[in-house]
Amino acid sequence: MKKLAESILAFRWLIIILVAVSTVYLGYQIKDLGINADILASLPDDDPDAIMLKRIGEKFGGNSMGVIILEADNVYQTKVLEHVRAITDTLSIIDGVSSVSSLTNIINIKGGDFGLEIGRLVDEYELPRTPEELQALRNTVMSNEMYRGSIVSDDGTATLIIFTIEDGANEYDVAKTVISTTEAIHLPEKLYYIGSPMLVASISDLMKSDLTRLLPFAFLLIALVLFLSFRSASGVILPLVTAVIAIVWSLGIMSLLGYKMSMISNNIPIILLAVGSAYTIHVLNRVNQLAVTNRDKAISLALAFIMIPVLLAATTTVIGFISFIFGAYLQMVVDFGIFTAVGTFFACLLSIFFVPALLDVFTPKKRNKALFVKNIRKSFLSDHILSPLKILLFKHPKYVLTTWGVLIILSIVGIFFIHRSVDIQQYFKKGNPTREAENIMVEKFGGSKPIYVLFKGDIQSPDVLKKMILTGEYMEQSPDVYTTQSIADLIAELNFAITGMREIPTEREKIEQLWFLLDGNDVLQQFVSEDLDEAIIISKFKSPDNDAKIEFARDMHTFLKEYSTGDCLIEITGMPFMEITMDRSLIKSQLGSITIAIVFVVIIVGLVLRSLSSGIYASIPIVAAITILFGVMGLTGITLNIATVLVASVALGIGIDYAIHIISHFNHIHRLTGNAGKAIEETIMISGKAIIINVISVSSGFLILIFSEMVPLQYFGILIALSMVGSSLGALTLLPVILILVHRKKNNDHFNLNQ
Repeated sequence: MKKLAESILAFRWLIIILVAVSTVYLGYQIKDLGINADILASLPDDDPDAIMLKRIGEKFGGNSMGVIILEADNVYQTKVLEHVRAITDTLSIIDGVSSVSSLTNIINIKGGDFGLEIGRLVDEYELPRTPEELQALRNTVMSNEMYRGSIVSDDGTATLIIFTIEDGANEYDVAKTVISTTEAIHLPEKLYYIGSPMLVASISDLMKSDLTRLLPFAFLLIALVLFLSFRSASGVILPLVTAVIAIVWSLGIMSLLGYKMSMISNNIPIILLAVGSAYTIHVLNRVNQLAVTNRDKAISLALAFIMIPVLLAATTTVIGFISFIFGAYLQMVVDFGIFTAVGTFFACLLSIFFVPALLDVFTPKKRNKALFVKNIRKSFLSDHILSPLKILLFKHPKYVLTTWGVLIILSIVGIFFIHRSVDIQQYFKKGNPTREAENIMVEKFGGSKPIYVLFKGDIQSPDVLKKMILTGEYMEQSPDVYTTQSIADLIAELNFAITGMREIPTEREKIEQLWFLLDGNDVLQQFVSEDLDEAIIISKFKSPDNDAKIEFARDMHTFLKEYSTGDCLIEITGMPFMEITMDRSLIKSQLGSITIAIVFVVIIVGLVLRSLSSGIYASIPIVAAITILFGVMGLTGITLNIATVLVASVALGIGIDYAIHIISHFNHIHRLTGNAGKAIEETIMISGKAIIINVISVSSGFLILIFSEMVPLQYFGILIALSMVGSSLGALTLLPVILILVHRKKNNDHFNLNQ
């Protein structure tokens, strides 16, 4: 380590130049870094439900469907219908929009004096104007399941304008154009936007807002903490420069490799800003504590001592992030783990190579005075926090241990109250327009979570169409499914207009005759493939409750298994099914990533420190902190979702650093002196200072997420900060107490504390 430290100083200018060139190059690449907030795009390629959902989206356009909700006192007014027509006409000429369906252009099937008529529900050129005409329109809508609750709410206060985006079109750009052009009409009614493209646009905007607003505040807050801690320019600049370069490198590499920012990886800059400064803090703290007046010697000695703990801390942190690869259902979580690990690795290398090089170049050759001479320099931390803490640990170790035991028991009880949720609605704050739109869809239109039932076979066969009708009726028995729509419903409606019987004809020839009447109509593209060998039932699911989704999925799979045959293969998918799998993956991912991370931490720490017991001791504080973290989640009602599920592994990766620095410092001093008491005392007073500075700066950075526009990220910031406080307290109290009790038992004669 001493030779490596001397080599770093010898090649200081080369290191600085390489870092500068790399930063400029990778920083330039960030300009091409895009944002993809589409959860569907992150679904795995090997999951049957995900494969089917993507395929339906590509073939029938279901996954690229946006919705505008127009809310009024009464939809059945001529002026409101004029406004619906204005929106419909506006959307139809937007590039990227392939079709638009609304109250003013939706298909209508009815029998008349001259036979069957297939036209529009409303004549867009002759809108109903008299009270009688408007009442007739209301009666028609309310009596037809194709319209009631699908295009107009039951209470007549809201109507939907539904549009589909062309294949290959940029969903974000189209959605933003839709919003800007419709708002430019300046209608008196309230407009809400929902559907996959609108969610992508909304979340993308929130992500951009979070980055531009929160990152500077996090930067300033951490800078303030560092200044108050080190009282020097280098103590502020170097940790932040290290973190910023690590952010630039990781995002630059993301861009080079063609990755995009997601609602999860949006956290990477703030995480690296907080985490990336940690290693430099420990390096600077060790340099400042050495009683050496020569700059080169101080840096060399500090590096030789701190290099192994920093490398070990970074390795365990990287493992915490990499563990997301195992068991994660969404690709965005895997990407988050990979690039946060890469950024952490960069931050570690920079603290070991780049920071010493800068210190060697930009600080005086001779230090004016030693910052640490024999005893710990007087400071607020040492006098009022660390010294009293040290005395408490030595005088009352069993009380401290008992307190931790009580906290852990209470937390274990709290764990059983944790709730899971993957409902996208909970991503938005109350009052957010997207959340309000979701509420309207649930209350007035039976929800917004799409369900698709795919039928493969001869779609013009009476048997297949009758199975579609039967399946739709069975689905509507669920309290969470309001209406279903399919080509079979249209054929039955056509038959009703002719015969008065709303049913599927038994003869194929009659079906073909009815089908001919629909030929060329845009509505066919939504329900039937061009080859007439596949068709879908489209519906929506209402409840956000996971148990309701599981029950519905179980019932539908049982039903479809009975009616699916070789001539008519029936499959079902949709967001409720995706959310069930995502919910299961929360537990799988959580348990898998934590287990993998803890096992690797114990092994790596044990190997590097040549002591398995050291690895076990290092893991105890963080396991206790994570237990308390989950207990708090259960007792406070914070749900486990695709954002908060990351907390435990992130907390483990970051929080284990504190225990590693404590156990490394203790082992080093204990080997030199053979006195465990003295080793613990010096460890608390020196490494404890760096830990407290680090936990305050890291927690401050994460607490900035409280001001995020996305609710799960708010909880993510709070929980990470809580876990940092818990893991630091564990490293500074629980771990020393365990070491005190273990070494007292081993050798009481050599366990003395000089007070």
